Amino acid sequence: MNNRFYRIGDVREQLCISTDTLRYYEKIKLLPPVARTNSGIRQYDDRDLSRLRFIQRAQKMNFSLAEIANLLKMREDPQHAKNEVRELTANKLSDIECRLEELTILRNELQLLLNLCRGSADGCPIIDRIDLKG
Repeated sequence: MNNRFYRIGDVREQLCISTDTLRYYEKIKLLPPVARTNSGIRQYDDRDLSRLRFIQRAQKMNFSLAEIANLLKMREDPQHAKNEVRELTANKLSDIECRLEELTILRNELQLLLNLCRGSADGCPIIDRIDLKG
C-alpha cells in the first residue's frame, strides 16, 4: 500500500484546521511526531489525517482535549477499552443533558423577557429583570 504524504497547507485546506492548531496538537502529543523532510517540512500521512478527523469529530461531540487524548489511546485497542469509552461517553451525555436543561430554562426566560418588552408601554422589562437577577 502506497502511503500518500500531505504538507501542512494541504492538511489545513482538507480539514479546515489552522496550521497553529496542527502544530499545537503535535506539541501536546494528540498527534505523534509528524514525519519531516530533510529540510524540516512536515509530511502528514493518511493515518495522521484519520487521527485529525477523529479529533475534530470528538470536539464536535464536546469532548475536551484531555478526554480526546484518552479516547485516542482507547482507539488503539477498542475492545479492551469498551467499558472506559462507554463510561466517558455516558458522562459526556449526562453533562450535555444538564446543559440542555440550563439552555431550555434560559431560552424560556429570554422569550418571557421579549414578550414582556413587547407588551410594555414604558421602561424596559428586559433591563429591569436582568437587574433583579444580578
